[in-house]
Amino acid sequence: MGLVHAEIELINGDDLALARRHYLDQDEVKRMWVTALVDTGSYMLCINENIQEQLQLPIVEKRKGQLANGEIVEYDVVSSVELRFKNRRTICNAMVLPGDSELLLGAIPLEDMDVLIHPQRQELIVNPDHPYFAQMSLKSYTPTASE
Repeated sequence: MGLVHAEIELINGDDLALARRHYLDQDEVKRMWVTALVDTGSYMLCINENIQEQLQLPIVEKRKGQLANGEIVEYDVVSSVELRFKNRRTICNAMVLPGDSELLLGAIPLEDMDVLIHPQRQELIVNPDHPYFAQMSLKSYTPTASE
């Protein structure tokens, strides 16, 4: 399978909260459309420094991550990023990669939005089993011997 990219909208979640409380006008909420590499091998959303600056996302901690080559690096983590794809949304933290590094859309936000990679079309899609709303699995089901 080749590389899969998706058009997503990133929004400053703190701005959204202020707009809901009428401290900020909706048109003042910082948001942008970006293309991200859909990477099921990555856990988190990874943005870059340029996007972090444009959206003015607050740094809340530093966290270490392991790169594909095995190297362990420490990056800033920002909070309250609202991510939207089609009729789905999630709010998550994001690791901030240097400069204008490629964005990565990892497994945690993918699962939370209930979206899938369509292998034949090589694109991100809304889960066809739940086309109108995201559905989460709250626990695993193991059938008993009598079932």
